[in-house]
Amino acid sequence: MYGNNKKRQKTKKTSIRCPEEERNRQMQTEKKAFTGKIWRLGDDVDTDIIIPTEYLALPTVAAMAPYAFSPLRPKLAGQIQPGDIIVAGKNFGCGSSREQAPEVIKALGVACVVAKSYARIFFRNAVNNGLWVVECPDLPELAEGETITVKPGDCITRASAAGGNTCEFPLSKMPQNVQDILEGGGLVAQMRRLNGLLTPAEGK
Repeated sequence: MYGNNKKRQKTKKTSIRCPEEERNRQMQTEKKAFTGKIWRLGDDVDTDIIIPTEYLALPTVAAMAPYAFSPLRPKLAGQIQPGDIIVAGKNFGCGSSREQAPEVIKALGVACVVAKSYARIFFRNAVNNGLWVVECPDLPELAEGETITVKPGDCITRASAAGGNTCEFPLSKMPQNVQDILEGGGLVAQMRRLNGLLTPAEGK
């Protein structure tokens, strides 16, 4: 019959953000940008040009990389430097579904590929392997050897020929799920990250 007159103390709920969630949030807010020298390619560059069938028997992607684009430009693989950008026309990556095509481009150190359009399977293989691919249907005429800055989902910037100012060409927004996979280094790496399976070396 005698109730407890003590008032219940309200407990303040605190939300704890795990380090992995915080890291993912920071990755999403950062704007990715690639600045590099460009190499020009045309329309319909297929997977047999990117990496010919006869080199698929080599033991590693690194061993295949020197033969990339050899049917079209035999010296190109040796000329590409880490951080360079490939600029291409329509239907880049058409042909077969071989995953080695985006893998060898990434192995050459190419920062990203910009094309007017991509073959659907190549685009998905590139994303899954962590190769940045940017679509720009209204891609302007760019000269091989000039330096551009690519901000995926935002714009392409280059120095103006008259005066050092920059001119920008808008890009379509990149879906967040695609950006997350690319930021994570590819589909497998991203899933390992989300499930807390990365080793300390991989998480750097």
